[in-house]
Amino acid sequence: MNWTLDQLEAFVTSVKQGSFSAAARRLGKAQSRVSTAVANLEADLGFVLFDRSTKLPQLTAAGEEMFIEAQAVLEQCQRLQSRALTVSSGEEISFTIAMDEAVPIAAFEEFFQLAAIEFPLLKMTIINGSQEDIPLWVDKKKADLGILFHLKTLPDSLQFMPIGQFSHSLVVSPAHALAAVNEPTAVDLNRYRQLVICDRSGATQAKAISSNHWHIDSYYYITALVIRGLGWALIPEHIANEQWYSEQITKLSARNITDSLLVEMGVVKRLDQGVGPIMDWMLSEMQEILNKEK
Repeated sequence: MNWTLDQLEAFVTSVKQGSFSAAARRLGKAQSRVSTAVANLEADLGFVLFDRSTKLPQLTAAGEEMFIEAQAVLEQCQRLQSRALTVSSGEEISFTIAMDEAVPIAAFEEFFQLAAIEFPLLKMTIINGSQEDIPLWVDKKKADLGILFHLKTLPDSLQFMPIGQFSHSLVVSPAHALAAVNEPTAVDLNRYRQLVICDRSGATQAKAISSNHWHIDSYYYITALVIRGLGWALIPEHIANEQWYSEQITKLSARNITDSLLVEMGVVKRLDQGVGPIMDWMLSEMQEILNKEK
């Protein structure tokens, strides 16, 4: 194998530009150097790539097959070069993000789409878990960043950075007795079972309003049980507004609830972990997207 990358580049560019002269202009080289590079490639391969009997060179059948392969080789070389530059510049080359299952799905789909465009060579791993899982995974270095609702005290080894706030919605099943009470009082709410968020172990729980309450570790499961009429709940408004649920639940006024209805969302990282260019971009972009969602 005696062919070179310069020969492949001359060949691929000639095909894309339609002639040796156009390829030479594109590459900033003399036409003779381009045509010689292609001829040498043909000699090294042992077959003709272009039919030169016409005014403009046309690919032979073998040339068409080699064009596909040559493009793949050059693209791989470009990825290798980009990866090397990324490593030498100190940027992250792979990233794992752990996400609370209740975070706004649409907003983070947009975020990941932008990340793929901004960092096309970044290797990304996305894992989902409960509110309890996220800080544990980051602390144990299973994830680089965690995205979660802030409901509990975090380990001293972690840093929490707020990126947005979301309001809770008071919801019941349309068939629930409370559905007929547009603005329930604390007395009204205390008559019925409340479904309250907690962590997976049940050790950390949101404050219950009703003395009759269940603790559940998933906002989505809470919503599913609300739909079945098992009780009322306070859930993040983006979940209440999801089309999948919105037609099966009734929103009530939360005016008589004295506790704050705001839930803080943020990112957790290890204190001993630096913030590289990619992480810095991610933190800024997450905050911008979530603020836009409001």
